[in-house]
Amino acid sequence: MNRLINLALLLAIVAAVVASFSYLGLDLAALGQADNLGHMADYAARFLQPDLSSGHLLAIGRGALETLAMSALGTLLAALLGLFLALPAAGRFGVLAQSVTRLLLNGLRAIPELVWAALMVLAAGLGPNAGTLALALHTAGVLGRLFAEALENTPTAPAEAIRLQGGSQISAFCYGTLPNLWPQLLAYSLYRWENNIRMASVLGFVGAGGLGQMLYVSLSLFQEAQASTVILAMLVLVFAVDALSGWTRQRWVRA
Repeated sequence: MNRLINLALLLAIVAAVVASFSYLGLDLAALGQADNLGHMADYAARFLQPDLSSGHLLAIGRGALETLAMSALGTLLAALLGLFLALPAAGRFGVLAQSVTRLLLNGLRAIPELVWAALMVLAAGLGPNAGTLALALHTAGVLGRLFAEALENTPTAPAEAIRLQGGSQISAFCYGTLPNLWPQLLAYSLYRWENNIRMASVLGFVGAGGLGQMLYVSLSLFQEAQASTVILAMLVLVFAVDALSGWTRQRWVRA
């Protein structure tokens, strides 16, 4: 019986794939034609000669700093807002507040960063402000949910001991809960920063500033050499942030 079910599932998957190709009208054979392969090779070859002129490198440096600032500030704002929303989401203020806050967090993270960026461009105009707000709103939904789950799993004994000795709720949280929670909060925030530096490089395609906007302009004008340099700068920036985040986690989180 199990073999029949597995076979039926396999046939259903194959049928879905075939139906998808048929519905979309994809012509994979055309990609293998000599003319198309030649055009793709010529297009890719134009990316192998990046523009290393001083003026373009200076502009890329400014764009990289803008992208780095967008990701860092967006992650910081998201961590603060996420921690603020995590308290009611973890049930610290009753069931009603927990339900409403969890619904809000679900809504924030359900909308992709690119959609948030498009909305923020309309609200705040073109530039890094829109990108920063877009990253902050989406990441706040993600971090808020992660922080809430970490709060629910944190031992309550230290905080209860402080309250029994006459301490306030704020003192109990700051001295009883936060020290045990801090490594997880930092690890989650650093992980989201790694994701945000990649996304910040893409948000420029909708006018949110940074290297992404430079890449969009270069590709729109068919300036493959300039676009190649921007792509290389994105890779260097992502690798640098990943290395810094990994070093920070090893030094502060695992210690």
